[in-house]
Amino acid sequence: MPIRLPRLACTLALAAMVGLPAAAQAQTTLRVVLVNDLASLDPVVSTAAFVRNHGFMNYDQLFALDSKGEAQPQMVGDWSKSPDGMAYSFTLRDGLAFHDGTPVRAADAVASVKRWAQRDVVGKALAAATASMEAVDDKTFTIKLSRPFALVTEALARPTASALFVMPERVASTPATTAFTDPLGSGPFIFQKDLWRAGDLAVYLRNPAYKPRPEAPDGLAGGKVVKLDRIEWRAMPDAATAAAALQAGEIDLIEQPSPDLLPVLERNANIRTLALNPVGSMIWLRLNHTQPPFNNAKARQALLFLVNQKENLDAAGIRASEQVPYCPAYFLCGTPLESSAGAQGLKTADIARAKALLKEAGYAGERVVFLNAADSPINNAVTLTMAEAFRKGGLNMDVATMDWATLTQRRNKKEPVEQGGWNIFVTVANVLDGGSPLTNLYLASPCQGGLAGWPCDQKLEDLRRAWWEEGDVAKRRASLDAVHARAYEVLPYINGGQFRTLAAYRSNVVGLRATTIPVFWGVEKK
Repeated sequence: MPIRLPRLACTLALAAMVGLPAAAQAQTTLRVVLVNDLASLDPVVSTAAFVRNHGFMNYDQLFALDSKGEAQPQMVGDWSKSPDGMAYSFTLRDGLAFHDGTPVRAADAVASVKRWAQRDVVGKALAAATASMEAVDDKTFTIKLSRPFALVTEALARPTASALFVMPERVASTPATTAFTDPLGSGPFIFQKDLWRAGDLAVYLRNPAYKPRPEAPDGLAGGKVVKLDRIEWRAMPDAATAAAALQAGEIDLIEQPSPDLLPVLERNANIRTLALNPVGSMIWLRLNHTQPPFNNAKARQALLFLVNQKENLDAAGIRASEQVPYCPAYFLCGTPLESSAGAQGLKTADIARAKALLKEAGYAGERVVFLNAADSPINNAVTLTMAEAFRKGGLNMDVATMDWATLTQRRNKKEPVEQGGWNIFVTVANVLDGGSPLTNLYLASPCQGGLAGWPCDQKLEDLRRAWWEEGDVAKRRASLDAVHARAYEVLPYINGGQFRTLAAYRSNVVGLRATTIPVFWGVEKK
């Protein structure tokens, strides 16, 4: 269905196509370079950060996390739950409409939740505890549980990985295994699909019909007041090129400039820096549990004694002030759920112990394919550093270089390495990806239908479920260490180091906040 743009949106789109001078748009256009360029549109099929970033501009959420990590109503106006916590009712707020002018209905919300729940780790947990979910009328829907699930509103606020956004029922009816191509949303910006050039440019126009909530913005929650007419998301995979463009005023913001270029940018009086993510991110070393050698737990454990988190962070150029030199916590250090239960290694190499564990695993020098996203400076530096450490431990390493978009496709292959498969890759996850046993998408080890890497451990799954079923916060905290200790036994993935990055932006850009992920409501250019 074609999107009917309001007159302002049409005027801006025409200006872009006929090539008005940059100065004519300077006051209304924000030009940004995010960590990766936009390569696909479906936020359910893909867990990539670029789809999530697209989602927060183009769509809206039922609930949203505030700066304290608490779920607040967003598209929902009123809601209630039964005294026993087993039944919920949600009513959408007034004024919600998709970009083509059609109203957002409860049926759209239900269909969106159900499709998301087929893929996302949080959605699957909610679905497993749900007896029914249905629209009562155009504005109200209900969720009735079949067993305890203490984090319903937190689940509906899922902000990352396969983030939960509301889309039209007909779009949400697309099989969850098939990526849709219709980007119709109801969010504060309107995606211009006809101007999208993957690997080059994505354009978003202000949605003049969007009705923000009355509250002040707080984290990802509150009023999404848009003060820009246009956002241009540009692809600049070369870090030096992006930095030069920022200094020249050709772009306005780089979400994650290469750390070695930050000192140069900070010396420019027209550039500011900000930690968009105040807690930080964790390097995750993801292992393929279906293929040798890492289908054996001993081989996975061997890597604990070859990974040095400080070396990884230094290699990536992370300045000391932004490093956590050692963090064993699956749910990140500096958070309420920080734990070190069962932790081993990750500080100092113990090559002899690593080789002994590999021998116990039956490793005999087989080729180990390490996928490397060379277009991400941090991923690339950490991959090369760990590959060399693994060689010293006796692993026969084969570093396969590609861009991140290609890696996100290849990591879905379950075939042996001789048939184009893989053994390990690096990804970077922020605190919203890994903050709890429920939300940590790569911790999940469901045996069937899991994410690339496909860990399988029923005991870990039982411990995770016990955590989110417990309604008492104190008791839930007490069970956390059991989850953490089991994770160190089976190692769904390995923590490669925790760090913060700084965004860099032109000084005439105001309104940026520490929102953990990049969102642009409340932002303007002076």
